[in-house]
Amino acid sequence: MTNYQLISDYKDINRYKESFNELAQIVFELDFKKWYEKGCWTDNYICYSYLDGDKIIANASINKMTFVLNGKEYNAIQVGTVMTHPDYRNQGLSGKLLNHIIEKYEQDYDFIYLFANESVLDFYPRFGFVSVQESSFSLNMSELALQPATTHTMRRLEINNTDDFRMMEQFAAERIPVSSIMGVKNNEHLLMFYFIVAFHDSIYYIKEMDVIVLIREEDRQLHIYDIISKQKVEYNKLLPYIVTADIESIHFYFTPDYDYELLHKAFITEAEDTLFIRPFFEIGEKHFFMPLTSHS
Repeated sequence: MTNYQLISDYKDINRYKESFNELAQIVFELDFKKWYEKGCWTDNYICYSYLDGDKIIANASINKMTFVLNGKEYNAIQVGTVMTHPDYRNQGLSGKLLNHIIEKYEQDYDFIYLFANESVLDFYPRFGFVSVQESSFSLNMSELALQPATTHTMRRLEINNTDDFRMMEQFAAERIPVSSIMGVKNNEHLLMFYFIVAFHDSIYYIKEMDVIVLIREEDRQLHIYDIISKQKVEYNKLLPYIVTADIESIHFYFTPDYDYELLHKAFITEAEDTLFIRPFFEIGEKHFFMPLTSHS
């Protein structure tokens, strides 16, 4: 293998940052530019990359965060943006980056985890990662005694509105985990990415609850991607603000933090991404889902 240069922590070096973004666009069709131009690339997101000249040809990033499981906190590393330029594949670059990250962080963090698509499910077990099955959570409206709120002030937030964006930054920094069963905190850089890139058209603020929700309604299904608040939110008080009369079911993209006998839980058998953890440990919950907005 050619002796490429390993670099890291270059969020303040424009030429490397832009080369990283170019690679992300080639491999994942992801554009980080708006995210880092708005100052959201923090010290909790560190890239480890190989350079060929001034061009980044392979990368694996880490996200430092606090993981909350059944009320107990863990220091965790999530690996993401694992990618290699098509012209440089089959040289073992991703494996070398992953080994470097494991060696650097495994002693100081409780665990390392990542999400992998089906093309690399056989790759991560070579590095001690074990796949873990997640579950889906939903509610059927026909089973709920729920009346939509008749009057409320839910409004959509705009990324390009200075006041709205400042509110998003404040909520991202001060939020509590979406669930004490399974949640994360100290990962505002990731949440801001979802605000700016993935869900920029689905961000709503409910004044009465002082809460931001990421929601989309499609084919009479309400998808709740995240609930961002500074205090614990009671679902039976929140749902009337976001459920319309024609909604048939509600889908949660995190582990709902309440004991609700009407909550439907099912193992996910087909998914775009599979969760891997190293070292493996018992989650303690039969059914769980890592918060979607913590995925990198």
